[in-house]
This record gives sequence, C-alpha cells and structure tokens, in this order.
Amino acid sequence: KSGKPYLEESAFEALEKDFQEVINLLKGDKTLEKFLIEYEKLHAVMKKSHENEKRLMEKCRELNAELVVNSSKVAALTKLSIDDRGTISSMKTEIEKAWKMVDTAYEKEQKAKETINSLQQEIARLTKLVEQGSGVSLGQEHNIRDLLKLKEEITKERDQLLSEVVKLRQSLTQATEQQQATERAKNEADQSVMQLQQEIQLHQNEASREARKKEKMEKELKNLLAEMDSKQAEIKNLQQHIQRNKEEQLKMEQHLKEQKILNERAGKELEQFQMRNNKLMQESEQHSVMFEEVMQDIQKKTAELKVNTRRDDEVTQMRLEISKLNKVRDVLQNKLHVAEEQKVDAGHERNTLKNQISGLERELEAAKKQAEIDKKAIDELVRERDMLSKNLVKATTATQKQINLVKLHEQSKKNLEEEIQSYKNEAQKQRKIIYQLEKERDCFINETSELKQKVLQHLKDIEIREMQICDYEKKIEESAIKLKQQQNRCEAVRTERNLYSKNLIEAKDEIAEMKKKLKTVTHQVDQLKEEIADKEAALVKAHLEHQRTDKEKESLKAELLNMKKQALETKQFIENQEAEERKLLKIIAEADAERLKQKKEFDQVINERDILGSQLVRRNDEVALLYEKIKIQQSVLNKGETQYRQRMEDIRLLKLEIKKLRREKGILGKSVANVEELRQEVHHMRKELLREQTRCKVLEEELENPLNVHRWRKLEATDPSTYELIQKIQRLQKQLISKTGEVIEKELLLQEKEKLYVELRHVLARQPGPEAAEQLQLYRHTLREKTKQLKVLSAELNMYESQSQEYKYEIERLANELLNVKKKYLAQKCKEQQAKEKEQFLTDTEPEFPRHRSDVPHFTGGGFALSRPLPKVTA
Repeated sequence: KSGKPYLEESAFEALEKDFQEVINLLKGDKTLEKFLIEYEKLHAVMKKSHENEKRLMEKCRELNAELVVNSSKVAALTKLSIDDRGTISSMKTEIEKAWKMVDTAYEKEQKAKETINSLQQEIARLTKLVEQGSGVSLGQEHNIRDLLKLKEEITKERDQLLSEVVKLRQSLTQATEQQQATERAKNEADQSVMQLQQEIQLHQNEASREARKKEKMEKELKNLLAEMDSKQAEIKNLQQHIQRNKEEQLKMEQHLKEQKILNERAGKELEQFQMRNNKLMQESEQHSVMFEEVMQDIQKKTAELKVNTRRDDEVTQMRLEISKLNKVRDVLQNKLHVAEEQKVDAGHERNTLKNQISGLERELEAAKKQAEIDKKAIDELVRERDMLSKNLVKATTATQKQINLVKLHEQSKKNLEEEIQSYKNEAQKQRKIIYQLEKERDCFINETSELKQKVLQHLKDIEIREMQICDYEKKIEESAIKLKQQQNRCEAVRTERNLYSKNLIEAKDEIAEMKKKLKTVTHQVDQLKEEIADKEAALVKAHLEHQRTDKEKESLKAELLNMKKQALETKQFIENQEAEERKLLKIIAEADAERLKQKKEFDQVINERDILGSQLVRRNDEVALLYEKIKIQQSVLNKGETQYRQRMEDIRLLKLEIKKLRREKGILGKSVANVEELRQEVHHMRKELLREQTRCKVLEEELENPLNVHRWRKLEATDPSTYELIQKIQRLQKQLISKTGEVIEKELLLQEKEKLYVELRHVLARQPGPEAAEQLQLYRHTLREKTKQLKVLSAELNMYESQSQEYKYEIERLANELLNVKKKYLAQKCKEQQAKEKEQFLTDTEPEFPRHRSDVPHFTGGGFALSRPLPKVTA
C-alpha cells in the first residue's frame, strides 16, 4: 500500500531550480549571508527528508512484495490444513467403522453365549432323561430317537456356532490386540509428543530468553548508538557554537581595532583642532592687536583728515578697508566658535567611543569566558563519548557471546528436531493451525501498523499544511508591514519635498531682495562716482600728500596681503572641515545602512522567534498527545498484565489437571499390564472348553454305541469349570467395557482441555505482545529526543531573545547618535550657509573703482578744467 509521495519529482526539480535562483540572487548581497546560510540549511533538511521519503517508499514496496509472498504462503498453508482436516475426518470415520464392527462382534458373541446356555440346559435335561431311561417304552424310544436326531442337529448347529464363536473370539482377540497395540502406540506417541512438547517448550523458552536478551542487548546498543549520535551532534553543535564565538570574537577584535584606530584618529584630529584653535586664538589676538593699531592709525588719519579735507577719498577707502577687516574679524570669530563647538563635539565623540571600546572589551571577555566554558563542555562530551564507545565495545562482545550461545542452541534444536521428526505429525497439524492464527494476527498487526502509519502521515501532512499557512500569513503580515513602511517613507519624502519647496520660495524671495539691494547699491555707487569725480580735483591738489601716503598705503597693502594669506589659510581650514564633514556624512550613511541591516536581521529574528514559538506550541501539543497515548498504552498494559496473570493461573490449573490425568493414565497402564494374565486365563479356558467339547463328543458316541452295560448308573463326570469360565469372561468383559467407558470419558476431557488451550491461545494472541512494549520503548525514545529538542529550542529562543534585546539597544543608541549627528550637520550647514551669504554680501558690496585717464579733462563742481594751469593770483 505505497501511497504517492508528498512531493513528486517534477515539483522537487522546480523547487531545486527556485532554490538555485534564490541562492544566485543572494550570493552578491553580504547583508543576507546569515539568511543564505539558514536557507541552505533548510534546503539541505528538505533534500534529506525527500531522500528519506524515497527510501521509505522503496521499503514500503519491498514490504508489499513480501506481504504478497507471505499471503500466497498462507493460502498454501490453509490448503494444507484443509487437506489435513479431511484426512482426520476420514480417519475418524474408519475408527467409527471399526468400533461398529467391534459392537457387532460383541452382539454375536452375546447371541452365541445365549445359544450355549440353552444347549447346556437341554444337555442337562437330556442327561436327566438318560438317567431316568431304564423304564422306557417304545413310544419313548421313538421320542428318544427323535430327540437324538434333534440332538445331532443341535450339536451340528452348536459346532457351527462354536466354530463361529471361536472365529469371533479370534477376531475379537485380534481386534483387542490391535486396539491395545494402537492404544500403546497412542500412549507412546502421546508420551513422546508430551516429551517433545516439553522439550520444544523448554527450547522455545530458552530461545525466547535468548531472543529477549538479544533484543535487550540490541536495544541497549541502539540506545548507546543513539546517545553516541546525540552526543556527537551536541559536540558538533558546540564546535559550531565555538567557531561562531571565535568568529564573533575575531569580528569584535577587528571592530575594537577599528574603534581604536578611529579613537586615535579622533584624538589626533582633536589635537589638530586644538592646535588650530590655539593658532586661531593667536591669530585673533594678533588681528585684534593689528585692529587696534589700525584703529589708532585711522583715528590719527581721521584727525589729519579733519585738519585736511583733501584726504576724504583716502578716509573713505580706509573706512571701507576697516569695514572689510571687521567683516573678516566677524567671520574669523564665527569660525572660532564653530571650531570650539567641533572641539566639544569631538570630545563627546571621544567619550562615546571610549564607552563603546570598554563595552566591546567586556563583550570580548564574556565571549572568552563562554569559549572556555564551551571547551570544558566539549572535553566532558568527549569523555562521555569515549565511555560510550567502551560500553559499545562491551555490548558488542556480549551480543557476540549471546549470538554464539543462540547458534549452539539452534544446533542442538536442529539435532532434536531431526531425532523427533517421526513423531511430529500431530504436532505439525496443531502448529499449522497456530501458524495460521499467528499469520492472521501478524496480518492484523500489519494492517493496524499500516493504518497507524497512514494516520501519522496524514497528521504530518496536516502539520505541514498548517506550517505553510502560518508561513504565508507571516509573509502577508511582513508585506503589509513593508507597505506601511513604504507609505511612511513616501509621506516623509513628501514632507521633505514640501520643506524644500518652501526653502526654495524663501531663497527666491531672498534673491529678489538681494537684487533690490544690488540696485540700490549700484545707485549709491553711481552717486559715489559722481562724488569721486568732484573730489578728483582735490586729489590733484593732494598729489604730493598722496605720494606721501602711498608709502603708508604700501605698508597697508603688505598688511592686507598678510590678511589675505590668513584668509586663504582659513579657506583651507574650511575646506578641510568640509572634507571631514563629508567623511562624517559617509559614516552617517554607513550607520544608516548598518541600521537597516540590523533592522532586517531584527525582523528576521522576530520571524524566527514566531516560527519557533509556533513550533514549540505544536511540540507541546504533540507531547501532550504522546502522554495521553502512553497513558492509554499503560492502562492496556495493566489490563494485559492482569489477564496474563489470570491465564497463567488457568495454565497452572490445567497443568495440575494434566498431571492428575497422567497419574490416572499410569494407573490404567498398570491395570492394562494384567491383560496378559487375563489372556493366559482365556487361553486356558479355551483349552478346557475344547477338552469338554471332546468329552461331549465321546459321550455322544458312547450314547450311540454304548460300551457301558449298566447305563442306569450315575456318571461322575461334572462340568463346573465351564460355568466359572463363562462367569470370568463376563466379568472381564464388564471390566473391559467400564475401562473403555473411562477411556472415552478421558478422551472427552482431553478434547475439552485442548479446546480450552486453543481458546487461551486465541486470548493470548489478542493480548498485546512484545511488539507493544517495543512501540512503547520507541515512543519513550522519541519523547526523550523531543524533550531534548525542546530544551535546545528553548535555549536558542532565549539566546535569540537576548540578541534581539541587544540589537534593540544598539538600534536605539545608533538612532540617538544619528539624530545627534544630523543635528550637528544641520547646525554646521546653517552656519556655513550664513558664512557664505555674508561672504557673497561682502563681494557684492565691494565697489570697483575704475582708473580715470589723466589726459581726459576733469571738471569739478564749478565746471573748471583741472588740466589747465591755475592762473597766478597777484596781489
């Protein structure tokens, strides 16, 4: 009854292709390596289960073939048993015919005895008449002659009857001899059968003991092998766990090294920042000193300008330069503030990195301790494995001894079977019946086991379908969660787009305002140009003073160059800061990617936890069912034990009755031993009978030819022994009849006992045998394995829960760090934007003074040409 496999070959090949495609997709992605490993494990498990299914299907086919062969054998045996029953019935009919023959012979013997008695009575009457024959008349003589004729006829009849009686007695003796011979043969056969049955029982008991011992040893071997396998599996698991821990330790060490390198870099950057800060502080102090000097110079210049109005142009230029310097100072101060904030942030980062390093070091120490504990556990498991291997060797030697003993017993059994082959016909018939019944029982057991297997397979199919439903539901939930996440992301992108559009509008407004300001500034520049044109006349006058001030201007230019150099240095510093900012952005992006990866892993862990939870619930249900089944089996076993005790008591009583019957049989056998004496007596009686018959003949002859002259005298010859012999024969016949009746009663009792024995065998066959005990042991073994698996799963669950908690904490910490970094980044961006706006504003407001040609005629406010020489004023 080999049903179809759960997965057909085409479906399995399709699954294989899907698996290869998924692996090819996942191979490139490093974030899904763990998932890939788990997926490959699941595929390996599925492959193994498919192979096991194939193997079991082949086994089922083989068992079906064996079943067909066995059923054909059973049919042949049933035919043989039917033939044997026919022979038994024919033998019974022959025995009944023989008994009928015996009964007819007995009836004939009774009739012959009656005729003999009547003849003896007539002889007695005739002898009396002979004694009274002295005064006989002619009529009486005629009567005597008639009587003599009658007597002759009667004697002839008597002789015939006697010859018939002799024949019948001979046939009776032959029949009795045959009966006795058959009874002896039967008794001997019964005794030999009993002895053989006892010997067979002993051998069977010994064989069953040896088989039990062998089964025990095999079970112990199986248990030891199972324990060995479990221990080896545990060792492998622990080795894998140690390997994982080592890998994690290496990863942690690498992470620590990276963190240390980052810490060192951060320390170096901090030192650089401090150096730059100090430099900037010194530069700011120098700038402040220079600014004070410039202010003093400006004050002097303003004083001089107040004295001399011709220096207005230079004053304006100086004011512009002062305003520029003020702006530069503001920019530098802002940069200083930014650098100080960065320094504080770097200090915070250093502290966080130190905390991370200390936490990682603690984790490393914990991992090392765990590795040591795992090593100890592995050593213990290795010791246990060695012990188990030693026990296995001992068990194998013991089993070998037991096998040798079993072989010896089998040889002795074969010898005994060869010796008792001639006495096995009756036993063979009963064995055939027993074998047939056992076959029927085996068939029923096989059918029940097949039904159980079918039920279990259906339950497994239901469980697999439920698992698939749960997986699909979880996938639906995951897709719904992903959809929600995508929707949230879309909403976040929309909000960001709205913010950016608002910022764009604000920037456009600011640009428009700046354009307006530019227009006003250009207007002011035009006005200033006009004023410059007016004041150029004054410049010509102040040419000499201008030359004098040129030197001062060159010195100021040198100072300006120094300031520009400082500005370039600050620009480089800003660029470095921007590069660092980019690095930080990269770190943030990596942190985001890692956070997403950890989130995926966290989701995966949650899914696995849910799956494990569902599996745990199922396993608990299975364990509960198994416990209920075990209780049922235990109750059945208890009932079986009680019934077995009752049957054992019945067997004991039957054995006592059999012993009693054997004693009675022995007594009967002893009484049958006296049959020889009785036969001898019968033989003597027959001899005497023949003697008497001869005497009768002689007397008849004497009557015919009388030798004795004095016939009236009494004859002394008497015949009392024949009567006694007849009485003896009757007594012996009565004894024989009573004994045959007793034998029939004993046979009936024996038949009843045999019926009881057959019924007991049927009852015992219905009772749970050693197969039920084996099934119980199998259930116990599976229960132990399931409990072990449950413990392992619960431990893994706890581990995954602790890991998920750690991942949660890490995610929260990374989210906080990300928020802080984003805040810092936004603040820095705002500051940079402000600085850029200020710089742009400064560049926009810087007036470009065009050089005027000296040969072009210049006019002042009054419209006088300045190129012409001034008229000398004379007094």
